[in-house]
Formats: sequence, structure tokens, C-alpha cells
Amino acid sequence: MLDMLSAKIGAHERLTEAETQDLAAMTDIIGLGMLAEGVRRHRHGDRVTFLRVCHVTLADAADAGPFPDSAGEVRLIDSPVSIEAACAGLRSVFARAGHTPVSAFSLAELENLARHVGTSLPECLAALKDAGLERIAEAAVDHPDFDRGLEALVHAGISVPRLVFDHGTDNWLARVRQLTFLLDRVPGVRALAPLPRQLNSTVPTTGYEDLKRVAVARVIADNIATIQVDWSLYGPKLAQVALTFGADDLDDVPAADDGSLGPRRTPVEEVRRNIQAAALVPVERNGIWGVRS
Repeated sequence: MLDMLSAKIGAHERLTEAETQDLAAMTDIIGLGMLAEGVRRHRHGDRVTFLRVCHVTLADAADAGPFPDSAGEVRLIDSPVSIEAACAGLRSVFARAGHTPVSAFSLAELENLARHVGTSLPECLAALKDAGLERIAEAAVDHPDFDRGLEALVHAGISVPRLVFDHGTDNWLARVRQLTFLLDRVPGVRALAPLPRQLNSTVPTTGYEDLKRVAVARVIADNIATIQVDWSLYGPKLAQVALTFGADDLDDVPAADDGSLGPRRTPVEEVRRNIQAAALVPVERNGIWGVRS
């Protein structure tokens, strides 16, 4: 089956629903990883990108001084209580960020804001666009109103650089497949992070399940350039192995470091070593996918 799937993928043919189910049911994790790794290398060669992120909340948005020069992105994730507060926070962050790319809020946070103030999501997005918002931080694929929200963002001229899963939902495979068809008509999404952001401590996922999800997502998400793993959430060990199962980008590497562990133990050096240990080339990027020198 692997040879057949590999040939179909090599011919740039989208897998059928039955083939997608067969792929997800595979127990040959090594073979699946090799298939996904082949797709990754075809797209990106031996390059793996990573992003250093500086997080900020609305409460800290107006603090004096610039953000660290090490940050490739300033990310404002919070739950504003009013559109005015969200716009004021955005303006303060933009003023401090200078030329560093800024992303702000999740799709779910913006939908909650619109409901809270009794307006429509398009009207809320229009106000934030006027305040300078160009890209949101993330949109959860498994959110009930995801499709409608994504289309509203595109219509407002606000980009969505990455899609995530909030939960380890049972129907994640069907959702990724649906996503590929949605993105055929709503282009512009760069990255998908297939591992859940909210971890259940009572029913944790296994490394086997996590790597399988990364590999399957890489194979079937044929119109998404990048498969991403959150460095801060999942740590160096899983992130490194995921790079050999189809992932090509490490998100949310801390921008700041207190230096207490020495220069060889800073987050950025640990990221570089982990990528190089996987026989890949680390490339630091910024929030709009430009290479940082």
C-alpha cells in the first residue's frame, strides 16, 4: 500500500477518503514516517525553520520600551472585553514592535469578543483592521464556527498564518481532509499544527499517536506548505523526532533567555542543535516567513 500511496502522492494526486482512512489505520509507523518525510523533503529539502516569539498581553501592551531584538514575532493573545480595548492594545504593541511582525488574538477570541459586545464578527474585524491588524495569531480547525470565521477573516483582509487543533478530537482526520477542500477556495494559510494545544492530563497522548498525527497530516494536507510543532508546548524531544515524520517548522521558541545556563543552553542554540542532530539545516525566520540573518 505504501508504494501505491507514494506513487499517487508523487503524481500530485489527492488521496481519496478510503485511501486516507487506510493511511490513518497503518500500524507501520516507520513506513508512514518515511512517506511523510519524502513529502516534506520534496517541499522543503533539508531546511527546517523556527520562530522565536515574544508573548504579550493587553495588560502589558502599553509598557514602556521595545520588545527584544531576538523576537521574530510579537504575539498578542488575550481575551479583550471591548473592541476599544483590543484596538488600543494593538496600537500600543505596534508602536513598541517597530519592524518586528505582529500577530494578535485567536479566531475564537475574536468571535467571543463579537458576541460579548453584541456585534457581528465582520464588524469586529473591520474595526481591528482599521487599528492595524494584519494577521491573527491562530485559528482552531476544530472550533465549531471555523469555516465561517476563516471566510470572514479573508473577506476582511486579515491573514491566518497558522491553523491549530485545540483538542485531540476523535474526528481530526475528517477535519483535516475537509480542511484541504476548504483551502482550495480560501487560500493563504501557510501552516498547520496538527497536535492538540490543550493537553488532557488524565488521558495523555502517546509519542506514537503524536508522530502518527504529524505524518498523516503532512501526507493528506496537500495544499498547506508547512506542518508545525509547538516547541514550548511539546518540548525538544518530540519536536526533533517530528522533524523526521513530516514537520518542517518549530513555532514558539522563547525569544528571551536569562542566560543562567550559559550560551550553549539558550533556547535558540538548543533548537539549532536538535535540528542539526536530525541531519537537517536550521533556518531562523520571522513571523511573515522571512529569513533572519
